[in-house]
Amino acid sequence: MTQGEAEKAIRQLCTQWFGLNGRPTEPSFADFRSWAIASGYGAYFDFRSTEGPWETAERWFDQELKQTWRN
Repeated sequence: MTQGEAEKAIRQLCTQWFGLNGRPTEPSFADFRSWAIASGYGAYFDFRSTEGPWETAERWFDQELKQTWRN
């Protein structure tokens, strides 16, 4: 999977997860990642990235949910 394909899917999944979880005030990437893997979306975290796929996906998660102030 390319990084671009993974980014598009993960960003969409972030929004889906956020809505399913009642729009938490402090969204957790670990909770999101666990949900995504358990829901059969684990392949979207299998891409090449300089910083590593987990870190890159977490950055997308924070950007998508407007949580970049935490970094």
